[in-house]
Amino acid sequence: MPHRAPMILAALLAPMAAPVLAAAPAAPSPYAALASIEARVAAIGFRLTTANAAWCPVRQPQFGWIWGDPRLYAADRRPEALTAYRAADHNHAFIAALAPASPAASAGVTVGTAVVGMGSAPVPDGVGDHPFARITAIETSVAALPVDAPLVLHTGAGHIVSVTPIAGCASDFRVETSDRPAAVADGRMVLVNQGLADFATDDAELAAAIAHELAHNILRHRARLDAAGVDRGLGKQFGRNARLFKQTEVEADRLSVWLLAGAGYDPAAAARFWSRFGQRKGRPMFQASTHPNWRDRVASLEAEAAAIASLRKAGQPLHPPLVGAPPPLE
Repeated sequence: MPHRAPMILAALLAPMAAPVLAAAPAAPSPYAALASIEARVAAIGFRLTTANAAWCPVRQPQFGWIWGDPRLYAADRRPEALTAYRAADHNHAFIAALAPASPAASAGVTVGTAVVGMGSAPVPDGVGDHPFARITAIETSVAALPVDAPLVLHTGAGHIVSVTPIAGCASDFRVETSDRPAAVADGRMVLVNQGLADFATDDAELAAAIAHELAHNILRHRARLDAAGVDRGLGKQFGRNARLFKQTEVEADRLSVWLLAGAGYDPAAAARFWSRFGQRKGRPMFQASTHPNWRDRVASLEAEAAAIASLRKAGQPLHPPLVGAPPPLE
């Protein structure tokens, strides 16, 4: 008996003396998050461009992919980045994202597939030291192909895959690793910031933002603004320059709702997205003169959605505005 109390006390203290700590969960890879957003953008971009192809005055082959390149990542982070894409080849461009049921996916191409040749030529290497030089060269060469001609890919694993594209509106898509909720169109490319995808509550809202940028490309806004001699510098915010930039923003808003409808998205998603965007925290204190007030913007988007609803109720086909003959910039 005199020895049991110390023994019991020792037994009680033993677990306290050597606690077993649960391992802290590993932080998610930022590249895995980026790959996930690229997959969403690839699916949305493919759907918007192919479903609305009949409305687009300029078309290109759409394969349903977004390209990646090991050169985009610093050498010390490259293994982590390529692991997120299941890409084993550290030297060649690869498929970073695929739209479900797209021509590339249906042909057996997978995310992470390294591509060393297209047709009878090696993958173009690009010009200059810009990280996207090779991807830009690939996209440019592919966009110039016939809209329905098969493209033969030679993979890094020695396989040959033939992919027959679908005609779609002329645009490619990329995701930028910026937290700023923004996107931009340059006439050929739609670049979506990661922060914009994070801001959208669902794919319909993200599609609304992407459709706005795609509308800029369809309506040739960059080329039309350049032809009008606008100032893209400090003078952009004033007078005629600001008025013309605002005109293109209004046009892109209007067409974007029809692009959503044409691709089977809810046309009302545009008003929902831009209403939240206009009221977001951290937005600029003063409204840029190159863009409409967010309330006016939402009213315009709601009017286009109502026009679409009226046509559908009457059993009439949709005829998007502006595509055939956009008004002059003046």
